[in-house]
Amino acid sequence: MSSSDQPGTSRETFEDFYTEVKEIEKRDSVLTPSQQIDRLLRPGSTYFNLNPFEVLQIEPEVEVADIKKKYRTLSILVHPDKNPDNQERAQLAFDIVARSWKILENELTRKKCLEVYEEAKGRTDHMIAEKRKKLKKEGRPTEPIPEDDPTKYKHAIYVMVMKLFADMERRRQKLDQRDQEERKRKRETEIEEEERVKADREWQQNFEESRQSRVNSWHDFQSGAGKSKKTKKQKHMTGMMVPPKFKPESR
Repeated sequence: MSSSDQPGTSRETFEDFYTEVKEIEKRDSVLTPSQQIDRLLRPGSTYFNLNPFEVLQIEPEVEVADIKKKYRTLSILVHPDKNPDNQERAQLAFDIVARSWKILENELTRKKCLEVYEEAKGRTDHMIAEKRKKLKKEGRPTEPIPEDDPTKYKHAIYVMVMKLFADMERRRQKLDQRDQEERKRKRETEIEEEERVKADREWQQNFEESRQSRVNSWHDFQSGAGKSKKTKKQKHMTGMMVPPKFKPESR
């Protein structure tokens, strides 16, 4: 197959395709506030909205200044104050738009999003190469594949982008859960230690407060034992000193 048959290498076909895509994006960009809210809250939006470029309806290569303009336009359209009859859903949509802008205005997080697109294109191209290799092995090297169509090639990349963003979100949630569990275990350990220290402190305090009482009890015990011994000794000595009573003989 010639290089002109490779996806993305037929410049004229690809330019025509991009022109069509841009027209669609231009049409969608002027959706009414209600339509924009519906778009951002449509079924499956949880995953679609993980991609900030998808939310703001812009291409990854767009400059930050243009991203900001699109953000302002969308944020005005879906702002709760502009949609008094649909404020609750408008607030949800507004938060989604604001979150996407926050990601893309930051150079580091925007770079990570662009890397997702690069990886998606790389994986898609690898998948296409594997398909061609299989066809060649089966003796059908000139048989076309769906991704020869630029529209389907673009769609394949789009699907892979969504998958990679979803994978990133699952990893993030897993790390968050692990972090929460670790903080919980750490807090439980801290509480156990605090309770142990408190119990030790209370025991020491009670021990100190009862020290004098124990000393006095011991002194009382010692004093009582001494008096008891002295009394017994006195009684014994008294019994020895008193002469026996004289009893007259009976006749």
